[in-house]
Amino acid sequence: MAKLKLYGFNNLTKSLSFNIYDICYAKSPKERKEYIAYIDEQYNSDRLTKILTNLTSMIGARVLNISGQDYDPQGASVTLLISDLSMIPATGRTQVAHLDKSHVTVHTYPEYHPETSLATFRVDIDVATCGAITPLSTLDYLIGSFDSDIITMDYRVRGFTRSVDGRKIFNDLKINSIQNFISRETLQKYDAIDVNVYSANIFHTKMLLREIDLKNYLFNLDENELPPEKRQEILGSLRKEMIEIFNGRNIY
Repeated sequence: MAKLKLYGFNNLTKSLSFNIYDICYAKSPKERKEYIAYIDEQYNSDRLTKILTNLTSMIGARVLNISGQDYDPQGASVTLLISDLSMIPATGRTQVAHLDKSHVTVHTYPEYHPETSLATFRVDIDVATCGAITPLSTLDYLIGSFDSDIITMDYRVRGFTRSVDGRKIFNDLKINSIQNFISRETLQKYDAIDVNVYSANIFHTKMLLREIDLKNYLFNLDENELPPEKRQEILGSLRKEMIEIFNGRNIY
C-alpha cells in the first residue's frame, strides 16, 4: 500500500484492547489454588515484560521505560512507555507525561469459581500508539503467547491528520475487520463475530475456540483416569463457561 503523504506529523491515535481467557478444570479447592499459583508464576511480570518487549519491537517502536509489578496474592502488571523510532527523547528529560499516548500495558487476573471445579486466567493487554505505528500486526503473536480460549479485541482510531493538500484523514489504514489482520490458520481454530462502527473507526471482534481437547484443560489429572461420563461432564462444564464468557452474560 502506498505511503500517505502528510502535511506535518501523523496525529492519529490508535488503541488496541486485547483480552484473553484461559479456562482450566481442577477437581478440588486445593488443586484450584495450586493452579492459580502455577499460572501466576508462569505469567509473572518478568515473562510479561518479555512478551510486551517483543510486541514493541514488532510494531517498530522504541521502549523508553518499563515498570512491572507482581501482586499478592496473585496477578501481575507491566507497563511500557514507547515511542516511534523517529521520536527520540532529549537526554535526561524522558517523562511519562509527554508520551502518554504511546504505551503498552498488561494485567493478569487469575481466579476460580467458589462452587465448581473451574478456574479462569484472564489477561488484558492495551496498546496505545500515535503516529504511523499500528498494533494490529501483533495479533497472531499475542494469541499464540497465551492459551487463548476466548478472545475479545477492540481497535479504535481517534483524531485526524492531514494530507499535503489539507484533506483530513481519519484513518490511515484500510480496515473493515480486525480479522483481516489475523492469519487464516489462527482464524480456523475459532468462531468469530464482529461488531463494527465504521463511521467512528471502532472495530470489535470476539473469538471462541471451536474444539476442546480435554487433556489440555485438566490440572494434575490424567484424562485416562476419568470414566467416559465424567469426561463428558467436564467437557460440558468447560463449554458452558466459555459460552457465557464469550457472550458476556449468565446463560445457564
